[in-house]
Amino acid sequence: MNLLLVSMLIVQIHRGLPVTYSLTYFHTASSQVTNFPDYVVVAYLNDIEIGHYDSNTSKAEAKQEWMKNFTTVDPEHFLGQTQSGTRDEVKDKEDLESLQKSFNHTEALHIYQRMTGCEWNDETDEIKSWLQSSYDGEDFLALDTKTWTWTAAKPQAVPMKHKLDHDRDLMEYIKFDLTEICVHNLKKYLNFGRNLFIRPVLPEVFLLQKTPSSPVSCFATGFYPSSAALNWRKDGKDLHENVVHGEMLPNPDGTFQMTVDLKVEVTAEVEGKYECVFQLSGVKEDLVTKLERRSILSNASDEGNVRVTVGATVAVAAVILAIIVIVAIRHKNKKANYDPAAGDDGTEHSENKTDES
Repeated sequence: MNLLLVSMLIVQIHRGLPVTYSLTYFHTASSQVTNFPDYVVVAYLNDIEIGHYDSNTSKAEAKQEWMKNFTTVDPEHFLGQTQSGTRDEVKDKEDLESLQKSFNHTEALHIYQRMTGCEWNDETDEIKSWLQSSYDGEDFLALDTKTWTWTAAKPQAVPMKHKLDHDRDLMEYIKFDLTEICVHNLKKYLNFGRNLFIRPVLPEVFLLQKTPSSPVSCFATGFYPSSAALNWRKDGKDLHENVVHGEMLPNPDGTFQMTVDLKVEVTAEVEGKYECVFQLSGVKEDLVTKLERRSILSNASDEGNVRVTVGATVAVAAVILAIIVIVAIRHKNKKANYDPAAGDDGTEHSENKTDES
């Protein structure tokens, strides 16, 4: 599984779940990749890119306006991130060369990736962390941060696992880095960008149906953060049968979208009994959309089925396009056997004793 491509997360939460925030670093060392730096580090706060370092500039840079303001307030912080990026670059390139030898690979196009990060629950103060690596898009070595033990995903990773298992000093440093330094930086970024970054944003919710016999798709888009749930209810009770949850996907503006389908025949008898319920961490009230035929957006020939949800104005062409996009995305993900994962992919099997940039 290509770790850099695993950036989407399906989140199933219950009402009242506290908001969690994450800080994740993706490191990529590559050889012979045309028009691409041979080393890149990208930092994400939740799912928003906030920092970047690469071998072309050899400098850590902010990627959001509020983070750029942060650099003026604390210039020493980004200087430290640059130093960390420089040290990690040397170590990760060495690891890439070592892996090429272990796999008996020639000096062709190869990629070594690491992902490290932490997650913080702002109500329970619970902390989670992760550290993983991959080589040429396949998992290589990972650290179980519950037991603080290493797991080799490939035979070639076993010697490195044994070496790391006996390096207790390195393990103590990694534990401190993931549970102390990472969380400290996460809270620092959140505190600085709280008003700009953390406030919840409710979505627009639409009921879509391709044809009268197709499932009714509840489509929520434009919400933030990603700690959200979307489900169907009947007579006030959550439904699990005849319900299909879609993937959570990012929008270009940093917000998110998700869908949940309901297999039901929309008749006068069922109207008002079903409702689509959207829940967002940090927001007490549910956003409820009742299933009514007049509220369903469709590209069916019956003009009576083409209506706009209360408070929204959507052209029929846009509705058709939205339905097509949803179907296309699902088909693409299913075809690629794509397994969304949260928390991410990553890797720091390395012995770099540095602050993550």
